Amino acid sequence: MSFARVHADEAMDDPALDPAIYASVLRDLARVNRVTMAARPTLAFLSGIVGRGDRLKLLDIGYGDGDMLRRIARWAVARGVAAELVGIDLNPRSEAIARTDTPSDLPITYRTGDYTDLAGQGWDVIVSSLVAHHMTHEQLVAFLRFMEAEAARGWFVNDLHRHRFAHRGYPLLATLMRWHPIVRADGTLSIARSYRPDEWPPILAEAGIADAQVRRRFPFRLCVERRR
Repeated sequence: MSFARVHADEAMDDPALDPAIYASVLRDLARVNRVTMAARPTLAFLSGIVGRGDRLKLLDIGYGDGDMLRRIARWAVARGVAAELVGIDLNPRSEAIARTDTPSDLPITYRTGDYTDLAGQGWDVIVSSLVAHHMTHEQLVAFLRFMEAEAARGWFVNDLHRHRFAHRGYPLLATLMRWHPIVRADGTLSIARSYRPDEWPPILAEAGIADAQVRRRFPFRLCVERRR
């Protein structure tokens, strides 16, 4: 069920996109993540390396509207984990939306900027969701090297699995759920821009990473994890 990876820009990445439309797109993407159980693989990874009553300093790169960080914050509260959660996103419009959508009692700090500015700050874990497929090859290799160097306990890439069934089925789901047209179009493109399991090992090897695991997760998620 494979097909060639597509290299094309998504509409939501256009800096000229109207701010109100961008906000609607981010919030619909959060709804997509809920429907597709996007947080489940990330939370399972964290549960495997962070014990109850533990401490955790976590960085989420490319947080969007903050939905993954909110799920992690609630996961931490339920397990008595003392969490310091920081998100960084290149798009300056994301921070205000994420702050608005996040209850003030959750231990989350949202920042705008380049993730490399946060090197050397003692991260236990670094995560990302639906970010890897947005990067060029060179950016992805640099991103992996950053996480490998900076995450003391491990890192987790939560991304899509390029699969023909998902590529054909997602637009039908998005139409049924009445998600924003950009979410329907960009979501379909995101699947086409993402990777297949056999494409990750050479990228990891180029980044100098030998011990990461590539795992398929239902539905049509392809995750890369590194535990120390």
